[in-house]
Amino acid sequence: MCAEDVYVSGVSNHRHPKDGPLPPDAPPVCEEFRKLPDALERATELDAQFGRNPDLEAMPMYGVVFSFKDPFDTRDMRSTGGGDAAYDIDFPARDHVLVEQLRRKGAIIFAKALCTEYNGRAGDPGGRHEANAVLPSTIGYQRSTWGGNPCNVYDPMRSASLGSSSGSGVSVSANLVMASLGEETRASCRGPANHNAVALILPHKSMIGFDGGAIGADIYCDRTGILARTLDDCARVLDALKDTVYGYYDPRDVFTTVPRTSVLSTPYASHVRGSGAKGALKGIRLGVIVESMTIKPGSMAEVPIATAAAEEIASVLGEHLGATLVESRDPLWQAGSLPGSGRQAGYAGEQMRTDFRRALAELVPVFMPDLMFRLGADGEPVFKEFAAAIRRTEFQPGKYFGSGAMAPIDYLVALAEGAIAPPANLDIGTIQNQEVAMAFRFHISQYLARRAADWRALGFEETLADWAGLNARSKFWGDDQRSAFRNWEEVGDPRNPLGGRQGVDERIMLRELLRRVDMKVMLENRLDALVRLHTPWPPALIGGAGQPGFWQNLRHESLYGPNAGLSEILVPAGYVQVAYDPVFRLSADRTRYEIAPSDVPTPLAAPGLPFSLVFRAEPGREDMALAIASTYEAASRRRVPPPRFGPMPLLKAETRRG
Repeated sequence: MCAEDVYVSGVSNHRHPKDGPLPPDAPPVCEEFRKLPDALERATELDAQFGRNPDLEAMPMYGVVFSFKDPFDTRDMRSTGGGDAAYDIDFPARDHVLVEQLRRKGAIIFAKALCTEYNGRAGDPGGRHEANAVLPSTIGYQRSTWGGNPCNVYDPMRSASLGSSSGSGVSVSANLVMASLGEETRASCRGPANHNAVALILPHKSMIGFDGGAIGADIYCDRTGILARTLDDCARVLDALKDTVYGYYDPRDVFTTVPRTSVLSTPYASHVRGSGAKGALKGIRLGVIVESMTIKPGSMAEVPIATAAAEEIASVLGEHLGATLVESRDPLWQAGSLPGSGRQAGYAGEQMRTDFRRALAELVPVFMPDLMFRLGADGEPVFKEFAAAIRRTEFQPGKYFGSGAMAPIDYLVALAEGAIAPPANLDIGTIQNQEVAMAFRFHISQYLARRAADWRALGFEETLADWAGLNARSKFWGDDQRSAFRNWEEVGDPRNPLGGRQGVDERIMLRELLRRVDMKVMLENRLDALVRLHTPWPPALIGGAGQPGFWQNLRHESLYGPNAGLSEILVPAGYVQVAYDPVFRLSADRTRYEIAPSDVPTPLAAPGLPFSLVFRAEPGREDMALAIASTYEAASRRRVPPPRFGPMPLLKAETRRG
């Protein structure tokens, strides 16, 4: 609803939406909606009430301008998860609990940020509905049917991010807002922060809520992330989100039933105090996840960022700050490959005694033995050494494998005890694969029912209250999503088909496994925290080819943190000036396009494309992770504002006399 300009004799008579009669056919709820102040009006109200002397204890977010990923419910803005769904009332009856906290504490609730609708489109459970047409590429399509598609702030030809909270990253980096709340399922906050060079605090699942008042994608992973230009800003927002009575608990989000010991008793901002001075991390043992920097043989795509990240870790965290760097192991990584590793004039460096592969070999037999019986897309065992060692065994209903003599359980004992070598691909990438869970059907049904009930409690009717109504009244930019949503509507059982893999079970087991793997690695190597490169790939060209062999440019090992639900802290770490973009080539039979790697460099305009380092520690030790990450941030200061979106010009203050 917009203000109306009425022209009389060439003079504009500006009328506020809350003044005068509504059109005769306006829904009754419009009378309530037009009473809500917009962002400028709210800022004016705050100025009039507090001026330059607000109570910052009560309102620590006074005047801070926020955007929100579209799925967050905001009572004064359209909220549809980015979808073009014809609700009777396209704004919700109440704020998401985090929006409510920020509003109460003085924040300016300014805008919705574009996102990939329904947080990455939520997949397809399978069924009788199929797409009539599909696009050859949706790379870079962080698209919502309602709002369109954003682009990268450093190169507008490229994807705004690899991750659906793209508008959150763009709006912060382009200086349109000071902070933004995004949502991450498996890449949706880290990707936007990484590709737009902003800081991120992604609290553990689910220290702060998301699914209680928002449209998610996979409730077992969905969580809220805080994006801002600095870690200090992120941490101050995190502190402000805490309720004085309930803390971070949201009765509408069952995942916020986390142990209270996993939440710091001290303000998070109090731990963002790194000086960046030489030797500031002396005595800190930092595990380096080298799996995040490996380069596929023959590929150039990873080389610029992986090389720059290894140099950054060595030179800043190791040589300048003095941390002891303890490398994990990977067949594609030569031990001691960090620049300067082992040099007397460099820094202290060593290899992990117990790395991720060894930890998996010990823990998989106990926490997730089902993993060993996985079949790939070709119907063959994923772990071929396991199948070769055991006797003939049923892996899935009617699927028998095994050409050895061992009982499967005896193989697992030998694996855990180190008596046999683990399968070559038992690593932190291979194990991330999960079966689709049926929870999206439950989640959207619950969200729609709650939204309608909230309006009913206020005396208004919302008839879009179930899957049938959503599909009947929606448009989609891709026909594959139309067919997928039809299939979701027809899901009737929260379980996957009996006898097969169970999506919900896998998510819960994998989280338990990954958290314990992390702890085993940290305890046995006496580590204070872990650091990794977010991704060695630059943002892709919008509509271009993706990385060969990977869905939506997601490296499997990068899913570790999201699937484990661990707190992750992302800091801009530098820029590269060249990219090697994959290309489409016509297949030999000239019937389809195939993706091929390229060794042709694409020069990038200064400052180039950004990359980031990610720090993590176990839940309840975010104080340590923040201290290390903020020390690195202070020492490196790598963020460069995008040239197209520089600092806002200072406006001369106008003195008003009453």
